[in-house]
Amino acid sequence: MPTILIADDHPLFREAMRHAVGRILPDAVLHEADSADALYALVDANADADLLLLDLNMPGVQGYGALVHLRGLHPQLPVVVVSGREEPVVIRRALEHGAAGFIPKSSDSATIATALSRVLEGERWIPPGVPTGEAIQPEERDVARRLAELTPQQFRVLQMLATGQLNKQIAYALNVSEATIKAHMTAILRKLGASNRTQAVLIAGKLALDPDSVVLPDEDAD
Repeated sequence: MPTILIADDHPLFREAMRHAVGRILPDAVLHEADSADALYALVDANADADLLLLDLNMPGVQGYGALVHLRGLHPQLPVVVVSGREEPVVIRRALEHGAAGFIPKSSDSATIATALSRVLEGERWIPPGVPTGEAIQPEERDVARRLAELTPQQFRVLQMLATGQLNKQIAYALNVSEATIKAHMTAILRKLGASNRTQAVLIAGKLALDPDSVVLPDEDAD
């Protein structure tokens, strides 16, 4: 029986995806996640799943960072991005960052079922009429490569930093010491080629859907 993972924080959309999967794979085993933490735990527990349906914007997931990170950890797992953002550049960026397909949230159930069928058959699927051509610059591609080198815990720390959390808040959330978080930050800065936390967030922010919306950390707060 195929295993399908659904990562989205909107219950109604998860329900729509369950119905779409049921149309083509009535015997599929479905698992769901509604946040980044739940997503990473779900993928770790189901690394041999047949497909992951990933929202680009849910708690702890902003933009293409999670896609890049998961593709680096689990290259065998096909990922289809689902999003309310339907601009052609958003779709092409998702494909260039490793997505096997892109399903707009405005799609009807028949279209979703068609998309899933194509991807499960080993094809790529995007909405008809999306223009071709590269959508990301070499700098963004290089950032994706560097992010893929972070360990799962380092990536998690970076994502929490990008939400404006302080070292002590991150340490509390992860149930580790502040010294451990500082050690992770040192490794993150080295791998990203950043000189401070603000620069690290700006670098990672190049994979955001809207880089101008990135929240910068307070360097003096810790």
